[in-house]
Amino acid sequence: MKEHPKEYLEELYPFLHDRERSASALDETLMQSLQQKARDSMRVKLQFFSRSGEQLVAAARTLAQRFQRGGRLLCMGNGGSSCDAAHLAVEFLHPVTAGRPALPAIDLAASNATLTALANDVGVDQVFVRQVQALAGRDDVLVGFSTSGNSANLLTAFARAWEMGLATIAFAGGDGGAMARSPYIEHCLVVPSDSVHRIQETHLASYHILWDLVHTQLADSRGGLSRDSEVAT
Repeated sequence: MKEHPKEYLEELYPFLHDRERSASALDETLMQSLQQKARDSMRVKLQFFSRSGEQLVAAARTLAQRFQRGGRLLCMGNGGSSCDAAHLAVEFLHPVTAGRPALPAIDLAASNATLTALANDVGVDQVFVRQVQALAGRDDVLVGFSTSGNSANLLTAFARAWEMGLATIAFAGGDGGAMARSPYIEHCLVVPSDSVHRIQETHLASYHILWDLVHTQLADSRGGLSRDSEVAT
């Protein structure tokens, strides 16, 4: 008989102790994966801002000029990118920084009734373009998010918006897809990654910065910046 109960139990139930060792090894693997993903996320962001920083500033200038002319921001996207579109609209409608004015923004995916009616009656490709035709004015800006850059319903809406005189801004990923090649998109901001997660993480950082750049330009046009302080939401 074994002198130590632990050794005796390990001999009787080796699978239980192997499980403990396996769990520890799994935790170590998961931590390594976590750290690798964090490094990759930072790498993709740095690469994007290094390559597309000037484009982002130009897009912010376009948006600020349209707001000064009384224009509005219209946002669109599918799936997770629809969440980014809604987030961008909220950032402008409800500024989280004291002293920044609310600016008019519309999330084109906000109405389930509108989306499902259009998708059912005329097709998914028409869910955004029909709203652009009905709601948009020539001083407005249309912003669309697509991780592939190939969302057909966004491309259709961008083409119509351009014909109507709207400014157009796209957030895409990979090589930019059809959006990067579209003559109807004035500013196409492409995140150089094949990972949907890394693309969306970089989109989030970029439109937060876009928001700040727009407000900075609007404040400068009013004769200077006021001191900002963060408020809780």
